[in-house]
Amino acid sequence: MNAKGTFDTAGWDAKPPFDERDGVSLGLVTLTKTFHGDLTGTSVVTMMVATTPVEDSRSYVALERIEGTLHGRSGTFVVQHDAVSDAGEQSLRITVVPDSATGELRGLRGELGIVIAPDGGHSYTFDYRL
Repeated sequence: MNAKGTFDTAGWDAKPPFDERDGVSLGLVTLTKTFHGDLTGTSVVTMMVATTPVEDSRSYVALERIEGTLHGRSGTFVVQHDAVSDAGEQSLRITVVPDSATGELRGLRGELGIVIAPDGGHSYTFDYRL
């Protein structure tokens, strides 16, 4: 199955770096999202971010608990983010944590893709199975 839509982010809360050496810093960020489209609901994202002296080289890992309705089925599930920017060459993988889904979404598996438009708008595609 495939779900598509948009999402908004809010509440970017970056804590001071917890480890900073030789221009490389590790920090924590939390934020919220609101999903629209085939997936409607909200989420809380907790991410660990690594920045380097090279502006376009950084990474983040995150866990995000999503609560809402996916194609008419309600419940919650957790996704894991793994993102790297290597001198501007980017990779991102967002995967449903196996057996993290509840309610009518129990058994959910899949991968979420994110696109950030030049105007700053966010959209998603979600390839999944139940």
